[in-house]
Amino acid sequence: METWQQALANSITKPAELAKHLDVDPSAIADVVAEYPMRITPMWMKLIKEKGDAFWRQVVPEPEELTDDSPADDPLHEDLDSPVPHLVHRYPDRVLFMVTNQCPIYCRFCTRKRLVGKPGFLKQGELERVVKYLQAHTEVRDIILSGGDPLLLPDHLLERILKALRTVPHLELIRIGSRVPGSLPERITPELCEMIRKYHPIYMNLHFNHPDELTPEVKTACERLADAGVPLGAQTVLLKGVNDDPAVMMRLVHQLLLARVKPYYLYQADLTRGTNHLRTTIETGLEIIKALQGYTSGMGVPHYVIDAPGGGGKIPLLPADYLVNLTPEQATLTNYEGKTYMYPQPEQPDGNSRRRELPMVSVPSTSTGCSMADSMLG
Repeated sequence: METWQQALANSITKPAELAKHLDVDPSAIADVVAEYPMRITPMWMKLIKEKGDAFWRQVVPEPEELTDDSPADDPLHEDLDSPVPHLVHRYPDRVLFMVTNQCPIYCRFCTRKRLVGKPGFLKQGELERVVKYLQAHTEVRDIILSGGDPLLLPDHLLERILKALRTVPHLELIRIGSRVPGSLPERITPELCEMIRKYHPIYMNLHFNHPDELTPEVKTACERLADAGVPLGAQTVLLKGVNDDPAVMMRLVHQLLLARVKPYYLYQADLTRGTNHLRTTIETGLEIIKALQGYTSGMGVPHYVIDAPGGGGKIPLLPADYLVNLTPEQATLTNYEGKTYMYPQPEQPDGNSRRRELPMVSVPSTSTGCSMADSMLG
């Protein structure tokens, strides 16, 4: 059986190699790959069935990546929110720690196209600087390991990071963001799972965009992590020609739940340079959430969010027509079938005088509207 290192080494990284397997002109994408590296694992090569399908669009470079009009290399201003190298501190109680620039596959829509696939690991002393920063910031209770993909680190390096983080007494949760289980399932070895067990509570958010990514091998990898006590969530990016269809998204969330992975976030694609050809409208995302809500288990409905350009954080969106009208006396609601219901408000302690101080909120009933909450989810 092939090891994960061998599978990774057998990945396609050069245009000429890709042309041996797929109908691509290597000269048309050579400049793209020089700017934004390519890697397609053997597993993902098997998933690609035809030109332009859901898997092709996610990993095969396109000339549009160099010609689109997207505005920024770093649309979320991660570099500006970085107090020490590799660390992003945007939210009050949690930080993002980018531990590598390497990924098993290089998604063409990646927010960090400016970084991934290029040299970049933790240098001597940088882990210590991160730990020192965390020790000085006692408000931080949650850290997310990202990159690149943390699970591409060998076991001993990943354990070195986990062990160092567990020396910070107020750091309660460690989360790992990864696409490894869905693109390099060989990496999820029993040895990795046993090592991770030692540093609980550890959570993982896994990246899946299409139901057919959940092959038997991928489900086995997820099962190993779940059996090791790791709660699993899924992060999905809404992509044109990949999953911008309610039926596809319904199948995806069902397959995730069968693999013991809770759908967590559905992201509106970020405004990253080189990704504009894969973005959908916000209305598309709202229609998908409306098609899921009530028609499948609430466990299967992710939060639909926009990671606000300029570093504003994640802002959740919901179809607006669930809340038709809100007054101090009652709420007027519609359910997933379009039926209307009234919910009476509780009597206020000081009676009508208190009620008159409350504002009336009226939400127009439209199929394309949305409600953006003031709070930001991390």
